[in-house]
Amino acid sequence: MIVVTSSPHTPHALLHLRTAGVSLVLDARHGALPSVIHWGPALVDLDGDDLAVLADAVEPVIGSNTPETPLRLAVLPEHHAGWSGRPGVSGSFDGPGWSPRFATTALTLDGAPVGGDRTADAGLRLEIELTPQGLVRTRAEIANRHDAPYRLDDLSVALPIPAEASEILDFTGQHNGERMPQRSAFVDGVHLRENRRGRTAADSAFLLHAGTPGFDFATGSVWAVHTAWSGNHRHYAERVFSGEKVLGGGEVLLPGEVTLAAEESYRSPWVYFAFGAGLDAVARRFHAHLRAREDAPDSRRPVTLNVWEAVYFRQDADELIALAERAADLGVERFVLDDGWFGDRRHDRAGLGDWTVSADVWPDGLHPLIDRVHALGMQFGLWFEPEMVNLDSDLARRHPEWIMAARDDLPVESRLQHVLNLGIPGAYAHVRDQMLAILDEYRIDYIKWDHNRDLIEAGDRTRGGHAAVHAQTQAFYRLLGDLRRAHPSLEIETCSSGGGRVDLGVLEHTDRIWVSDNSDPHDRQGMLQWTLQLAPPEFLGAHIASPRSHTTGRDMDLAFRGGTAVFGHFGIEWNLAEATDADLAAVRGWIDFYTAHRGLLLAGDVVRVDTPDPRIVVRGVVAPDRSRAIFSAAVLDTVHPDPPARLRLRGLDPERRYRVTPVLLGTLPSGLIAPAWWGEASDAAAHAAQEYWDHSPRVDVTFPGAVFRGQVLHTVGVASPRVHPDKVVLYRVDAAD
Repeated sequence: MIVVTSSPHTPHALLHLRTAGVSLVLDARHGALPSVIHWGPALVDLDGDDLAVLADAVEPVIGSNTPETPLRLAVLPEHHAGWSGRPGVSGSFDGPGWSPRFATTALTLDGAPVGGDRTADAGLRLEIELTPQGLVRTRAEIANRHDAPYRLDDLSVALPIPAEASEILDFTGQHNGERMPQRSAFVDGVHLRENRRGRTAADSAFLLHAGTPGFDFATGSVWAVHTAWSGNHRHYAERVFSGEKVLGGGEVLLPGEVTLAAEESYRSPWVYFAFGAGLDAVARRFHAHLRAREDAPDSRRPVTLNVWEAVYFRQDADELIALAERAADLGVERFVLDDGWFGDRRHDRAGLGDWTVSADVWPDGLHPLIDRVHALGMQFGLWFEPEMVNLDSDLARRHPEWIMAARDDLPVESRLQHVLNLGIPGAYAHVRDQMLAILDEYRIDYIKWDHNRDLIEAGDRTRGGHAAVHAQTQAFYRLLGDLRRAHPSLEIETCSSGGGRVDLGVLEHTDRIWVSDNSDPHDRQGMLQWTLQLAPPEFLGAHIASPRSHTTGRDMDLAFRGGTAVFGHFGIEWNLAEATDADLAAVRGWIDFYTAHRGLLLAGDVVRVDTPDPRIVVRGVVAPDRSRAIFSAAVLDTVHPDPPARLRLRGLDPERRYRVTPVLLGTLPSGLIAPAWWGEASDAAAHAAQEYWDHSPRVDVTFPGAVFRGQVLHTVGVASPRVHPDKVVLYRVDAAD
């Protein structure tokens, strides 16, 4: 971190920060805002003379028909310096002061540079940090030092990237289809991804990458940006006519949302920047950052049963207790009661905002269920949607002015609900106090925190409809903090129509991501693969759902559902009362596998394997000491050629020998034809492997596998089995020496 204190002297410094294989070289000479000379692969130790030579060497020459002063691109890009792209600051004092010229007045290490504006009476505090994991993060704070109000329209930070970063990868998506990758060329102009939905949203850019041609999971130089903010936000990649390129981000401010009176200030969210050799290297920096959080979840994540797809709004104590007993018998360790337990919430048209236990369906309160769950040795979790309100609720009838709107009439309805304005102190206190009353009365270990609609025309009706997404996002973070301070051991899952609120801002306060409302393993394979670009597997909720997906209608066998779900925080979203004895035996097998190996599955280094066919998804987790690993290879469609190309397993020690063993739990994948290296199995198993096993009884088959050097597994690979579409095969990889 760069630390700043006031000083009568003009700072004059070249700084080289280096850690975890990354260097950041900053030019803070002559009182100007810091600019980046180099951000990327680590440089050897450089003394002051080396840095001065480097700074001179990269100074651009003056181009044709350009300003006669070489462009100096600050972390907060400035128009006055000749930068023709997006400026870092956009705002004005009702006309004047729209192009500030900041000067750094003090600069020390372990803090942040502070700039004073020579022309617009605005103060700037700029923080730049190179984290121990090799992430660069920066944010800016601007203060009004003038008597007149200052309207701030935009405050964004950016870092330069080199010319060879010629391709862009970011994401789009939708409800039940989050984090879909999209690639494009990096051309002149701005690749701008703005999100104005009041939450991170399913179609968020998520992470925006720029890299060398053809970069993939393992290769290429990749630079990335992520805005750690759960409200309106932006990511952008820009190349101007003279060739300079930047990645940037910040909060999207609605018109008039931030107007600073004298001595008021606004601080932007943290914007994170990551460099790595391949997408996996970038992802591991974010994983290491989240795992370094003081209260980060570890690999002892409990097997979770959520009852939503089992009972929906049907709240019956006897049925739920019976379901809890069946779950505990299988080895489930956390039981979560979803929507429908409060107010008049017998359907989705009523009750949101009334966070009191419904006496109609719970005459004795939640005590009978919660007490039984704990007596069975399980934790108990409860669903809330604190930021939402139904018009058919006691809260809406008493306080219609607490519903967000830009005018007297309400915005368009979505999910039969509206947004409660937590920026209003009374509304905030109402939700906080009702939630704390529940948490104080009942022993609740875990909250599933949902957020099921966008913020459309999100205004404060007590202030004439003034734009209020910024205040709402701050109130959301504050509410999370209040609950955690009152109940420090409480775990919170972020859910927003599934995976609609996934960012480092919310992950400072929560412990789990509900990746998607879609638990169909065919779709989840891709969503898990790309959500891993930001968050490690212990944060990713992944459940075995019903045989027929409630979202897509596909029928999927249990081996595929289980083999997909174990590569995250494992759980179940299925009415176990409808499961056959064979199903329950297979589920118990997957629970046993997860609990036996979660120390690796949820704490290892994630490896995603590039395949020649996008319909084949291969990933794994490798122990930090490279002693063992677990990989999966999923076939999502009919492939050509068939059988697939060789399976190449990365991330192992090239000099060690490893035994690779297929993991077959419960049933064999349908259409399985095993390659020779799997070894001999029994005659019965060899015959069974040719049959269609979707509804077969449990079959215990052990193939001995074979031993290979790590370099062979990575460079040459091994033959893949032949299986039908929508099947997955897991492999244990254990050091044999």
